[in-house]
Amino acid sequence: MKTVKKIAFLSLLGVSLIAGAAVLKTDPAKSTVSATFKQMNVPIESKFKKFTATIDYDAAKPDASKATVEVDTASLDMGDPDYNKEVAKKEWFNAAQFPKATFVSSSIKAAGAGKLTVAGKLTVKGKTTDVTFPLTVKTEGGKQVFDGVLPIKRLTYNIGEGEWKDTSMVADEVVLKFHVVAG
Repeated sequence: MKTVKKIAFLSLLGVSLIAGAAVLKTDPAKSTVSATFKQMNVPIESKFKKFTATIDYDAAKPDASKATVEVDTASLDMGDPDYNKEVAKKEWFNAAQFPKATFVSSSIKAAGAGKLTVAGKLTVKGKTTDVTFPLTVKTEGGKQVFDGVLPIKRLTYNIGEGEWKDTSMVADEVVLKFHVVAG
């Protein structure tokens, strides 16, 4: 009988520890994820309309933090419905086969003065690479605000296949920007 009580107590303790986790609720209306690239040497910034961010963050223990971001690749808004359909095609994001691009952190380290260094795995179009980028975090109105910039090479992820591999039309460099408000 004592064993049953111990198991019940440990189960309740485990539930209370999980319930106490600092997973923040993202405010999608105030958060953005965008990609900036150059087409014929002209910078174009386009926002992803659908994404989710799960952030487990404690300002007192940033090294224990974790983050996962999933972006709906078919939600990139280029400002024109025809362009939006084009970037969802196989040559670009191949959204039918790879509907999500994901980032999963492997470490988040304090870098002083409201800055963090984030490392993790970025997966786009089935290709996964290790990435590291700076992140700023501040508190506004009782919410945590995370801002970051991650430069990538689109060809690393096979974004722009066939004739679109030519970087004279669309540059290889892409800058992913995110502004996430959570609390």
